[in-house]
Amino acid sequence: MVRQDPVVTVPWMRAGTDLVVGAVQVLSDAELREPSALPDWTRAHVVAHLSRNAEALVRLVHWAATGEVTPMYPSLESRTADIEATAQQPPAVLRQELSATAALLDQRLSALDEAGWAGTVRSALGRELTAAGTPWMRIREVWLHAVDLDAGIGTAVFPSALLVELLDDVVGVVGAKPDCPAVLMHATDSDDRWTLGPDRARIEVDGTLADLTGWVSGRTSAGLRTAEELPTLPPWI
Repeated sequence: MVRQDPVVTVPWMRAGTDLVVGAVQVLSDAELREPSALPDWTRAHVVAHLSRNAEALVRLVHWAATGEVTPMYPSLESRTADIEATAQQPPAVLRQELSATAALLDQRLSALDEAGWAGTVRSALGRELTAAGTPWMRIREVWLHAVDLDAGIGTAVFPSALLVELLDDVVGVVGAKPDCPAVLMHATDSDDRWTLGPDRARIEVDGTLADLTGWVSGRTSAGLRTAEELPTLPPWI
């Protein structure tokens, strides 16, 4: 599976990191305090989350490399508190930590040997995975939260191959939820198709890979076409 292949995913992770770090660097101090596209979060909260997430993934990499159990977070409550505290830091600190924590994660991933990549860990929600899956976890964070900064970045800048993998991933979660409507998605720029929800008459939704990714991930429904009313999808996360 592509999402478990560091040869593919680490370059995507690095490109997404460059994208989001570059976007944050050009935001003014005042703009960092303005609302993001996520409910109740400023752009500073998005940046804070990305920094603390990088540190959490470093702990998973350590776990995989050494066998010492180091969970991503002590608790979900501490995760929330750390993000809130970090978001209040001065803008210069936010920018510095975003770059430094991303660089540390990259360094630790680069140091893994074959056994380390195969090491088994658990996500914050208890899902078992190997360290080979951690770059993909970071990919979802940096690319999609670059969009959430609401700073002019959209899914249209994502590589097409990455969009296909994101769609495969997100559709697998959203489409399996009991309240998901029956949908057939068709990517007009690749001819790929995805089905969501129960096996019955499906509402057909057309759009580019970028448009479909924006929709199923809960970002935007812009650019989509359907002969019927666009259905409401359950949240991905």
